Amino acid sequence: MAKREYSFYPGCSSQSKASGANYQKSVDSMCEELDIQLNEIPDWNCCAASIGYAGGGELPRLSLSARNIALSQQANGQQDIVATCAACWLATRETKERIEESSKVRSGIDAALGEIGVKVEGEMPKVRHMVEVLIEDIGYETLKSGVKKPLDGIKIAGYVGCQTNRPFGIDGESHENPMYLDKMVEAMGGEALSGYEKKASCCGGALIFSEPQKSQALIKDIIESAYDHGADMIVTPCPVCQMNVEVYQPDINKTYGTKFEMPVVYYSQLISVAYGRNGKDAALDGQVIRAKKLEDKAG
Repeated sequence: MAKREYSFYPGCSSQSKASGANYQKSVDSMCEELDIQLNEIPDWNCCAASIGYAGGGELPRLSLSARNIALSQQANGQQDIVATCAACWLATRETKERIEESSKVRSGIDAALGEIGVKVEGEMPKVRHMVEVLIEDIGYETLKSGVKKPLDGIKIAGYVGCQTNRPFGIDGESHENPMYLDKMVEAMGGEALSGYEKKASCCGGALIFSEPQKSQALIKDIIESAYDHGADMIVTPCPVCQMNVEVYQPDINKTYGTKFEMPVVYYSQLISVAYGRNGKDAALDGQVIRAKKLEDKAG
């Protein structure tokens, strides 16, 4: 498989001891198997996905992502910018489109970034989520061809969440019934629960901190539906979704008298295991709720 190179925006949650550190580790393993080279943007900063909406204004929020775009151009030219975090992808892609569509936004960002000596130059590179790379540049059939340990016997609910689905979405996918995670699961030899009706529902996002009862009610429905369809685990492309749906299960059990213990993993962990990597490479040791059936496959 020919090496592919991308300008990589890791995002805050990917960092050591952060909530998505295991995501990053499994992505690294997956990319090694797929011969993908991720060229990290030097000195990248937070995309302001959450705090940017708290009253700071549009220009400061967009300028943070614009700085990342400018630094990517400096270091990696016109390589596509790839993010693994759904929120980082969304914020960066929104910024690119706002700059392209509004001369007022572009001039404001030029002025803001000019204060620190950087500039977004001319035509900006594409901004893509890692799942877009897997689907569009590699393809399901090629992904399937690398499987060494098929995930047969594992029933998996594909939980897409909101941010890779709206407002932009993955090209060719339904906003209401996206199928790309189902197709990835099937390519890895697992059983995709395509009738899982909560795949595009919101987990509450940052609402889990300000109004936890409301967010927990949303999460409860997401997990309950997975159980109703016989899922062994949930798979997601979003670190916020993964964290919310996994780590708050004890609180939900206490509130609702449920007995949830549903593993929530990333697509990159499925691919790493199916490609023959061990549980440590796939970062299964970073799960709060152990994905035992996936661990057994990993050996």
